[in-house]
Amino acid sequence: MKATDYIYTYVRHKDEHDLCRLEMRSFFGFDVSANVLISTIGIAPSRSPFMKERLDVFYKGTSLEDIAQQVEQLTLGTSTFRVICLNTVDLDTTKKIGHSKRRKIEREIGLRIDGEPDLEQPDRVFGVMVLDEKWYFGEYVESEAVWFQHQQKPHMYSTALSTRVARAVANIAVPHPESVRAIDPCCGIGTVLVEALSMGIDIVGRDINPLVVLGSRKNIAHFGLQGDVTIGPIAEVANDYDVTIIDMPYNLFTHITEDEQLDIIKEARRFTKKAIIVTIDTIDHMIEEAGFTIVDRCIAKKGTFSRQVLVCE
Repeated sequence: MKATDYIYTYVRHKDEHDLCRLEMRSFFGFDVSANVLISTIGIAPSRSPFMKERLDVFYKGTSLEDIAQQVEQLTLGTSTFRVICLNTVDLDTTKKIGHSKRRKIEREIGLRIDGEPDLEQPDRVFGVMVLDEKWYFGEYVESEAVWFQHQQKPHMYSTALSTRVARAVANIAVPHPESVRAIDPCCGIGTVLVEALSMGIDIVGRDINPLVVLGSRKNIAHFGLQGDVTIGPIAEVANDYDVTIIDMPYNLFTHITEDEQLDIIKEARRFTKKAIIVTIDTIDHMIEEAGFTIVDRCIAKKGTFSRQVLVCE
């Protein structure tokens, strides 16, 4: 059965709120301040570091009984199933449902389904939820924290993007990967590359420092991924790309001047239509001088430390 809508629930730290909403806008074309979003666009929830789960909506109703009647037409054959109620926390203005009532809802819906229930290892998992007094039922997809597995890399920099931020930045750059070619021309140890490659994004990396290129290659291989990382300055990029991701170089050992920053952005404008630029400095004037326009932005915070994420076209 094909879903009519997709309902996503979110979990994010207060410091990640703006970054999460920018990722939402990239995926769906709009954002919400709440922890639940409804869209006709299907995104694998494991792609986002903020998505908790997705409900692929099959049936909608004005009451639980309405949903219960509709699920009677669902025939599973030999497949086993389980039903879970997703109202475990407050979802926007809809208050959470207590444990005993959730179990009652699950039993009531499960008894109407033509199939064999299995609470331990079901072939299919269905979800039921209520939002703003409307009821929804469909296939349940739980997010896997893939990014969490990437936190411990063989090679790491203290100033590199966190895996959560890197994953969100990759999604902002390439929300829909089909036929999109991306490049990270100042890739460092490959934090963004690892996240992007793990999501099936067609991306290559490059860095002027041979040592970090070696580290990037080892990090990619460590997670069983395959990606091309070359040595050389951004000025030597010869191919065109649909999108470029640039985490502006900085730390105690990388002394980059404003002119060098501007040169990086100008070079990116030469071979790309779109750039996602991550910076600790305000560089709006450089973006404009290089020929880009900032079409969206956010602040990604970690305690007192902040980065700007700029979407440039």
